[in-house]
Amino acid sequence: MLGQLGHVMVGLVDNLMIGQLGAAPLAAVSLGNALVFIAMSMGIGFSFAITPLIAEADGADDLEGGRSYFHHGLILSSINGLLLFILLLIAKPILYYLDQPQEVVDLAIPYLNIVAFSMVPLMAFQAFKQFADGLSQTRYAMYATILANVVNVVFNYLLIYGIWFFPRLELEGAAWGTLISRFFMLWFVWEILRRKSKFIEYFKWSKREMIKWSIFKRILSLGFPTALQMLFEVAIFTGTIFLAGNLGTNPQAANQIALNLASMTFMIAVGLGVTATIRVGNQVGLRKYKELRRIGYSIFLLVFLIEAVFAILFILLKDILPVFYIDNMEVISLAAQLLVIAALFQLSDGIQVVILGALRGLQDVKIPTVICFISYWIIGFPVSFYFGQADQLGSMGIWLGLLAGLTSSAILLYFRFNYLSRKLIRTKETLIA
Repeated sequence: MLGQLGHVMVGLVDNLMIGQLGAAPLAAVSLGNALVFIAMSMGIGFSFAITPLIAEADGADDLEGGRSYFHHGLILSSINGLLLFILLLIAKPILYYLDQPQEVVDLAIPYLNIVAFSMVPLMAFQAFKQFADGLSQTRYAMYATILANVVNVVFNYLLIYGIWFFPRLELEGAAWGTLISRFFMLWFVWEILRRKSKFIEYFKWSKREMIKWSIFKRILSLGFPTALQMLFEVAIFTGTIFLAGNLGTNPQAANQIALNLASMTFMIAVGLGVTATIRVGNQVGLRKYKELRRIGYSIFLLVFLIEAVFAILFILLKDILPVFYIDNMEVISLAAQLLVIAALFQLSDGIQVVILGALRGLQDVKIPTVICFISYWIIGFPVSFYFGQADQLGSMGIWLGLLAGLTSSAILLYFRFNYLSRKLIRTKETLIA
């Protein structure tokens, strides 16, 4: 959970520090990160394909298979990082055509130019992280992300405000802090993993087995639908940024505050989703399907209880949390209203991402991808678009659409896991009989 939370903490630090400069710079970070977060989520989603394959190989005690999945996954993730960087550079002119405040767009473009390049080290890091996660060794990525956040805070402070002999770069300073911290994160996880006895055999590269197109194909068959799942969900949250931008600078800044807080609790659930992928993948390798089902439901219950606590805290602290970001009373009031709805969809959001993780452990990704698309874009976004207009419910209406999409996703994905886990148990019992 801490490893996943580390990615969002970088954005949190940027928001907190940039928020001191005013509503327009905070809205600009929100707008720039809208595109970055889509790209990052697609890349992270793609790298998730590595974990169930490693977990299954580990459960089956297949070292050669695990090593091959690791090497091929690292190559594909690195290429993916470069492609996402190029895609962000190509996509940035879109910001001028989204009916956003001109001052916000002008501030966002230089920030985006720098942060886009951080996709390269971040995606390579993800390959190492998902590989270690698949072996149930999650703490090393946690160490890397925690230390990277420290590096980000230090360079943000120096470069945003121009401390000591460093120039005052404001938004661009936050972008440089993010870039430096992600290169540090990649170096640290590589350095620590290659020195551990658990991983030494996996770091041996064989020229004979360097490239196997069948392995690339299997990773792609899991990774591409998983990336689409992340894209569909993150894109609807990003859509709220653009819809809020149509309402003005202050609503967009308020939306960013609520979205950033909700993203942190979401990453806690994503961490448990990785846990579900690892443990379910292990049981697939061991062919213990009753244990698989028990483990899945145990994690679903755990995330429900954790997200319920977050929901209560959001309601109790709705007037306090936004104050840490900005001192604009209109923004604070709007953000407090959004946190009430964010509290409501905590449960659905947490449950759906953990069930997705369990299904990923079963290597079932295609039907869940369709479910995600229907939930977010056939059900959720039309609600956000209609009720999010200024003459309807405004920002509250935008977030009601998120609640509708996440709830439908959680329900449909639950039915999918229930069906598949029962089917595996029945099939095994039939074979034994």
